[in-house]
Amino acid sequence: MASTSAPLTLPVLPLDDEVVLPGMVVPLDLSDTEVRAAVEAAQAAARAGGKPQVLLVSRVDGTYAGTGVLGTVEQVGRLSDGDPGALIRARRRVRIGAGTTGPGAALWVEGTAVEEDVPDPLPGQVAELVKEYKALATSWLKKRGAWQVVDRVQQIDGVGALADNSGYSPFLTTAQKIALLETEDPVARLKLAADQLREHLAEQDVAESIAKDVQEGVDKQQREFLLRRQLEAVRKELRELNGESEGEESDDYRARVEAADLPSHVREAALKEVEKLERSSDQSPEGSWIRTWLDTVLEIPWNERTEDAYDIRGAQAVLDAEHAGLEDVKERITEYLAVRKRRTDRGLGVVGGRRGGAVLALVGPPGVGKTSLGESVAHAMGRKFVRVALGGVRDEAEIRGHRRTYVGALPGRIVRAVKEAGSMNPVVLLDEIDKVGSDFRGDPAAALLEVLDPAQNHTFRDHYLEVELDLSDVVFLATANVLEAIPEALLDRMELVRLDGYTEDEKVVIARDHLLPRQLERAGIEPGEVTLDEGALRKLAGEYTREAGVRNLERAVARLLRKVAAQHELGQRELPFTVTDGDLRGLIGRPHHVPESAQDPAERRTSVPGVATGLAVTGAGGDVLYVEASLADPETGAAGLTLTGQLGDVMKESAQIALSFLRSHGAELELPVGDLKDRGVHVHFPAGAVPKDGPSAGITLVTALSSLLSGRLVRPDVAMTGEVSLTGRVLPIGGLKQKLLAAHRAGVTTVVIPKRNEPDLDDVPAEILEKLEVHPVTDVRQVLEIALAPAEVPVPAAA
Repeated sequence: MASTSAPLTLPVLPLDDEVVLPGMVVPLDLSDTEVRAAVEAAQAAARAGGKPQVLLVSRVDGTYAGTGVLGTVEQVGRLSDGDPGALIRARRRVRIGAGTTGPGAALWVEGTAVEEDVPDPLPGQVAELVKEYKALATSWLKKRGAWQVVDRVQQIDGVGALADNSGYSPFLTTAQKIALLETEDPVARLKLAADQLREHLAEQDVAESIAKDVQEGVDKQQREFLLRRQLEAVRKELRELNGESEGEESDDYRARVEAADLPSHVREAALKEVEKLERSSDQSPEGSWIRTWLDTVLEIPWNERTEDAYDIRGAQAVLDAEHAGLEDVKERITEYLAVRKRRTDRGLGVVGGRRGGAVLALVGPPGVGKTSLGESVAHAMGRKFVRVALGGVRDEAEIRGHRRTYVGALPGRIVRAVKEAGSMNPVVLLDEIDKVGSDFRGDPAAALLEVLDPAQNHTFRDHYLEVELDLSDVVFLATANVLEAIPEALLDRMELVRLDGYTEDEKVVIARDHLLPRQLERAGIEPGEVTLDEGALRKLAGEYTREAGVRNLERAVARLLRKVAAQHELGQRELPFTVTDGDLRGLIGRPHHVPESAQDPAERRTSVPGVATGLAVTGAGGDVLYVEASLADPETGAAGLTLTGQLGDVMKESAQIALSFLRSHGAELELPVGDLKDRGVHVHFPAGAVPKDGPSAGITLVTALSSLLSGRLVRPDVAMTGEVSLTGRVLPIGGLKQKLLAAHRAGVTTVVIPKRNEPDLDDVPAEILEKLEVHPVTDVRQVLEIALAPAEVPVPAAA
């Protein structure tokens, strides 16, 4: 608490932007007129033996504070700099009243001294506050190294004196000191001083933390700088020991770029990046990006090309030796080489900045040798070969590359393939191009449009390189199993070559010349120890496997050789040994695919009316497709058509068309079509787990229903394919070659095809056509005449 005493009349000693609190001792410069006038007035008014008294009042922007401090002039003399000065001790607070008159030139005022009243002993909260303030002050003084002041602060007992002692704190502003001066209650004043000191310590901790972090960063940079200088010194010593020339890393890149055989636009872009590298600091992440980009550019064989082998006969001999069949592809490669040879001979190698590359799409079922054909093409042309697997690729950046700003950015697969090949004219095999997908990361198939367009790929621009790359001299071979899965725009840029599968004779040749030697080596058997005669190979190809390619045939040969090797090791068989077709059952079991024509007539599917043999094309090549039809009992079965076998919409429509044709034209064919109105018709396609679709089973459906109604069996050696119309016309279909190969593999000898597909017979191997009796037809009535066997005994339609 604070109280007042008798009024005082004192001269004013103004302090500009300064505050003095009770208990403080301050020196003042007497050269200031107002200060000297106040001191002289105090000396004149001083009583005998008493010390002159002045009123120290803070003045901020010309405004005096409402509270001053009574001070006594302890000594008048010279300051340390030689100027006249006075030493004044602040005693207590004085509330300033009205102005008055007095001796001298000073300003005199009346004031009332403020007496402080603090209970003794101190209450608990006040004692805790005193203890906290002393702890804060001690902490601050220790940080400043003022150890001699710590004891003095600890010895202060008065609450008000302890609070006023903060007037020595240099961090307090004038406004904060005035607030302390005008707070008369000592407890409130001490609390205010503690808050100010606590706030300053918090700010000091933050500042120290920031300064520490900055210092650590500076120390780290200095240490890194020192280590790099030491590393450069070590490298310099190593270069001198090895006799190498001295130079900076950027100078090394500049020398490499200038020494490399780069195209002009690539050299210009590379030199710009070298300049950026020279300007960037060692700590900049951009430097590592630039170095990686320059390494990539320097590794690309911009002007490296392999000389094509223009020995046309030699190239044809290589293709024939490494692949049996596939005449279309061999002819196309031979034509390409012949044209390249003639253009080179006439100086037409480069026209309009583009060279004569090729883009071929090899489409066919698995196992026909599409992938291995790429290596053979490269071998025949004398070029490097690179395979790029596209199966499952869903990111467009895999083709065009990533932007350089991304961490871990790389060029696309096309650029990497060229870099791996080491030449600008390799044979690049884009494997499984029909398995490319698309998602939120883009469509890789769309990115391939520029790569595979001969009119654009001479200026292909990868996102990572950002310089033009000439791909016009690259031979691209794309492989696919399903033609429909390739986007139309991408397919338009490629020359389509179909590989429809091998005939049985071709499979025998492939097995004898390629598969058997390779599997003999893998089984650890010498070539003369085990031989397979042609009958065994033919039976393996015809009855143990049924496929368009030769993968399963190779597995069968490998299994056979493993069995012979195991029997020899067990002492059960002597070598050399020749495997005949009669030995196959004892070695690898019974055949899995026995032709219908080879089965007992009573066990054939076509041994009952209502079953016809059709031909279809799947992703694995051609196959035979059976159609079964039955009539429901008029008393139990509902009228209408029931279709089973996991059919697509087009095949369901074909069944509706076949039924409608028989209902409208059945009388002409002498069929009891009345049963079709009263009894339900059920058509089933066996292998119900396999999805089926397409219109080519139309005439097969008509034949199966006609056989059911007439009771006449469908000839077991007849298979058919063709779309049917409501008027009974037979319309053309696709995949004729694959279907005829499948018919031959299944043992069929007579095939009915649409008349308009007759030109497609030119693609079918001659040896297959010799073994098949092909009947081109235009009307479904011709199909029934060929396919239905004459009824020996009339069979009622209800049977």
